[in-house]
Amino acid sequence: MKNQTEEIVSTTQIRKRTVTGLLVFGLLVIVIVSMAALFSRDWNKSSSTRAAGIPTQFRTVLNANESIFDLIFSEQHLAKTYPVNDAVKNVRVNGNYGMGKNFDSSAWKLQLIRKPGDTIYLTLEDIKALPKTDIVFDFKCIEGWSQVTHWGGVKFSDFINKFGLDEQAHMKYVGLHTPDNAYYVGIDSKSMLHPQTILCYEMNGKPLPMNQGAPLRLIIPVKYGIKHLKRIGTLFFSNHRPPDYWYEKGYDYYSGL
Repeated sequence: MKNQTEEIVSTTQIRKRTVTGLLVFGLLVIVIVSMAALFSRDWNKSSSTRAAGIPTQFRTVLNANESIFDLIFSEQHLAKTYPVNDAVKNVRVNGNYGMGKNFDSSAWKLQLIRKPGDTIYLTLEDIKALPKTDIVFDFKCIEGWSQVTHWGGVKFSDFINKFGLDEQAHMKYVGLHTPDNAYYVGIDSKSMLHPQTILCYEMNGKPLPMNQGAPLRLIIPVKYGIKHLKRIGTLFFSNHRPPDYWYEKGYDYYSGL
């Protein structure tokens, strides 16, 4: 009889604990769901005020990352280079934005805006008069592919010196647009002045093909491909972030490697 009583009490306790556990679990679920609903409401409110295509929380993190990279950036940090023989022959095209078909390359000139009211126009021959440099590096695209590619042109730092742009070089950003203004990038001046950044007019030792940005494009090995603007039409300087096509779509403005 004693054993039966102990067994009944034990079963009762188990039932009570089970019921209590279910009640506690239910309360926790209600609390979690309520908090999630509140967070979602606040998130949606903040998301309605979006910074360049993405919720402000994400953009804040990306901007913080840019500040850190800006502090540790060094021109001594060089992208790995390769022998010319390692370069691919069939170079992949990373996008065709700003590459309209109604482009007359024979009439092309680079519009260089030194400051408001001070614009000069340069021919390809003006640029090719500078010392030529070649670079073979691993071109990286945000889509996840990369290729070892061979490019030739003039160092942007030499371009700065040639055309008396020392004052402009101390500004924070450089902006570039295609001739039709359909594609545009903004780049920090430190990266533009990196010794491997070139204004490029050759690929694999030959003039740039049209689909690769002829007559002049940007090659900047410390950045992802979205910053390597093809067919440069306008170049200018600013202490404020110039417009950037993919930044407006939600991508990282810095886009550094």
